[in-house]
Amino acid sequence: MPDLLQTGSDWLADQLKANASQTVVYSRGDALLTVAAVIGRTVFETASDIGIVEQWEARDYLIQAADLTLGEPQRGDQITERSDQATATQGTATYVYEVMAPGNEPAYRFSDPYRKTYRIHTKLVATE
Repeated sequence: MPDLLQTGSDWLADQLKANASQTVVYSRGDALLTVAAVIGRTVFETASDIGIVEQWEARDYLIQAADLTLGEPQRGDQITERSDQATATQGTATYVYEVMAPGNEPAYRFSDPYRKTYRIHTKLVATE
């Protein structure tokens, strides 16, 4: 008998990809890969040695593991996202995000218990 929760989780991941994603370019060195990604965010809180709590917000990209043929996400990989919302003064913009997370936090997590979708944490490093 199939796992009903996994079937539902897979269906939801496929629906998000089909209806709530946008096309981005994932790069590692010279390797480029065009993939569908759902945009999200994660807020991290870290405490320094002297007790100061800092918040760090990451722009997350939810990408199905099967689509990321370069292997698991790695710190230093980049995701390029193009804004399709042109303005009268600036036109469209291209945003470059680097895969990273604060401190010893992992740069990605799986967003589901069945390891179908990566939640990749990034920070904006350039606007073109």
